[in-house]
Amino acid sequence: MPRLPPSRLRAAVIALVVAVAVTGCSTNPPDAGPVPLRLGYFPNLTHATAILGVEDGTFQRAVGSGVKLEPSLFTSGPPAITAILSDAVDAVFVGATPAVNAFHKTKGNVKIVSGATSGGAQLVVRNGITSAADLKGRTIADPALGGAPDIQLRYWLKQHGLRTGTAGDGDVHISPQDNAQMAAAYASGAIDGAWVPQPYATLLVNRGAHVLVNEHSLWPGGRFNTTNLLVRADFLKRHPDVVVALLRGLIKETDQVNTDPAQARQRADTAIDKINGGGLKEGDLRAAWADMTFTVDPLLATIKEYGRRGTDVGVLPGGDLTRLADLGPLNKALRAEGKAAVAG
Repeated sequence: MPRLPPSRLRAAVIALVVAVAVTGCSTNPPDAGPVPLRLGYFPNLTHATAILGVEDGTFQRAVGSGVKLEPSLFTSGPPAITAILSDAVDAVFVGATPAVNAFHKTKGNVKIVSGATSGGAQLVVRNGITSAADLKGRTIADPALGGAPDIQLRYWLKQHGLRTGTAGDGDVHISPQDNAQMAAAYASGAIDGAWVPQPYATLLVNRGAHVLVNEHSLWPGGRFNTTNLLVRADFLKRHPDVVVALLRGLIKETDQVNTDPAQARQRADTAIDKINGGGLKEGDLRAAWADMTFTVDPLLATIKEYGRRGTDVGVLPGGDLTRLADLGPLNKALRAEGKAAVAG
């Protein structure tokens, strides 16, 4: 084999090094196909912007043809967090305390990158129950142990001098169960009320319950995080532009929802009906929708407070939440959409 002159040999080596470096830095080589974006969400009204962003194609258009959106549905926080911890999804719309729990469990390998919804959670109870003291000896449901409603229920009861246990023991018996089961449990007398997100609170009210606590009353300005977008930190590191593009889609969908709420609630109900096989009556839908605000601001102070309260009532581990969120991608997306940044 003929030997190359030293100058040509050096040039060939440099070209090879550059080629390897470029290939190694590429997040998606040209022949690898679209980047998969595995996105989780719930068929709940509190996930309306996520549902609509998937259903009407806003998210797919935002991320472009170089990304393949792969949506997954979950019914509650625990399976959604199991999915993100096991690398079955890259991002998921989820409540505040599941996000905190995942952050602790992964030692920071998940990040909140945006909010989605504020509000929409209530404690609804049987007639005759008019105070916290009336709940002693009663059974109250919530969606899941360690979820935001569960923590808020336990914390509120503790503030009123009532003990709770994680096995359903204590002064008030807490019974975590699927939201969809609560109406039947209430009708049968198995539970005396529930701390639940919308529209389940409204549905229980229409079955004879009344609102004892609207969670709006427990937070400064009535604003608290209900739903946020959680992303695996390694995915964010590999595909920052994909995350920014998805967030631009979420901003657009949030704007659409807020511009025409009447149309948005009907679109969301139609989508949920398609998923669950059952929609809401117009009055129920309107009442539930009015209890929520759709915003990409994650209201981080309230998420961190949920974390503190979860530790206080013994259902969440303690720990530093300083790096819980990375709002850099959101603020980049907001600037690209001509909007003001949100504070961390």
